[in-house]
Amino acid sequence: MKLYSLSVLYKSEPKAVLLKAAYDVSSFSFFQRSSVQEFMTFTSQLIVERSAKGSRASVKEQEYLCHVYVRNDSLAGVVIADSEYPSRVAFTLLEKVLEEFSKQVDRIDWPVGSPATIQYTALDGYLSRYQNPRDADPMSKVQAELDETKIILHNTMESLLERGEKLDDLVSKSEVLGTQSKAFYKTARKQNSCCAVM
Repeated sequence: MKLYSLSVLYKSEPKAVLLKAAYDVSSFSFFQRSSVQEFMTFTSQLIVERSAKGSRASVKEQEYLCHVYVRNDSLAGVVIADSEYPSRVAFTLLEKVLEEFSKQVDRIDWPVGSPATIQYTALDGYLSRYQNPRDADPMSKVQAELDETKIILHNTMESLLERGEKLDDLVSKSEVLGTQSKAFYKTARKQNSCCAVM
């Protein structure tokens, strides 16, 4: 999972204005980095221009996902990530960044702003902090722990099912199971083994 770009833009007509951006192009070759960064800026502007105010969307381009959030006040944010990055975390990041940006940067500066004139320095920190969604977002961490628990439980059940003979011994020695339950288990076991041979 990787975040490549985090941008704040202003949706004006007919073009979107880039206000501030942060990039992580370290995974690309040195000679490609400036071109990749320019392409990400172009893509972010294009997506904002084509998105309606008050909308959220995810646009897939090859192995990349571009998440866009355009607020009703024309302030917009774009995250470019790989396709494995969770959409929910990307939109949480966009919401947080746009809220903070709107409090720190005067609204009058949005239509005429540029990366050189806008004084907002938090984007690089957010881009770095959200590289691992599990660390940045508590819900992702909980979901990952639940997924791991489910896998462990599933593996335990599989390993239990692989030991059929030992399970038979446990059933016959069990003090918890009644005589009827033991007879039912033996009958079911015989029927299943009969069908498996056919």
